[in-house]
Amino acid sequence: MALPPFRLERFFARYEFSVEHLLCASDCESWSVAELLELEPGAREAFLDLRLGYTESSGAPALRQEIAGLYETITPEDVLVFSGGQEAVYALAQAAFEPGDRVFVHFPAYQSLHEVARAVGCEVVLWRAREEDGWALDPAFLRWQLLRRGEGRGRAVILNCPHNPTGYLMSRHDLQDLVVLARDEGLLLISDEVYRLLEYRDEDRLPAACDLDEHAVSLGVLSKSFGLPGLRIGWVATRDRRLLARLAAFKDYLTICTAAPSEYLAALALRHRDTIVGRNREIVTSNLELLEELMARRRDLMEWVPPTAGPLAYPALVGDEGANGFCSRVLEASGVLLMPGSLFDDYDHRHVRIGFGRRSFPAGLARLDEALERW
Repeated sequence: MALPPFRLERFFARYEFSVEHLLCASDCESWSVAELLELEPGAREAFLDLRLGYTESSGAPALRQEIAGLYETITPEDVLVFSGGQEAVYALAQAAFEPGDRVFVHFPAYQSLHEVARAVGCEVVLWRAREEDGWALDPAFLRWQLLRRGEGRGRAVILNCPHNPTGYLMSRHDLQDLVVLARDEGLLLISDEVYRLLEYRDEDRLPAACDLDEHAVSLGVLSKSFGLPGLRIGWVATRDRRLLARLAAFKDYLTICTAAPSEYLAALALRHRDTIVGRNREIVTSNLELLEELMARRRDLMEWVPPTAGPLAYPALVGDEGANGFCSRVLEASGVLLMPGSLFDDYDHRHVRIGFGRRSFPAGLARLDEALERW
């Protein structure tokens, strides 16, 4: 299976650990091992006594128990743990899709959400969210596409909400309609929910897809809302046991199992999820206020649909300059790294992704503001 270069990851490989101000990170403020172990009496001693043998291929029982606690209908037996979300996306495409399947993908998107399916031999149909619609998806487009039954079997729809890179959060009504449509049309609903729990208001939080339909799949990680990408822990949650069995069998050809220290720390973090996510929500909402102030002052340079959940925004440049050139100028002038929308295959090359989930954001934003003032 031939895959093209992953442009966003190659971009980060070049810049992420060498720039002075990373203003396009997709994750939240991280935690140290010491900080995690301080959350619970006896955790340090238990961690140091941990044996470094193989772990269960489905994930440690204690970890799967904590993951199941994130959902309403999911049991530990409905959870399969992966080495990050990327492995889960790859395994899902291999286990669930066949050549010729038509897969509808929420777009713009993280590249693997559409590229792995395409490499399997699927016809990928991009379900484009448009800025003029507030980044909302048009359900009429999906229904119209499903009428093209002669052009391949409709197999799945891949949703990402809260959305990367726009920060869009759909309504409960729209999500429920999508669940019903997928069920009626026999589509597998794969919901990338890596920014779930990072809504700005609790009342806006959507139900997990796996809780709304027994065949739907929810994808989660500790990398984003929890700010723990170094643990490399992701998972799939679904009540579809046949699909879960196929995923588990395919995973045997990948990592087989995850690391024992990561599983222990992941279960610990999930037991204290209110503390961890609560802190990150405070950082995100505080930083968003600063970003809103800058966007109001610099409306002659940038315009946006403000995000409604998560640590990401996707403003567009005003004028003729493309985002690639703009991001290069910003980096050279201020040491601030922004991400051009071209890395998401965005046909409108005016957009840039800004990440505001880290404590270092105010310093980087101030440096960006100084550069914009000089221009």
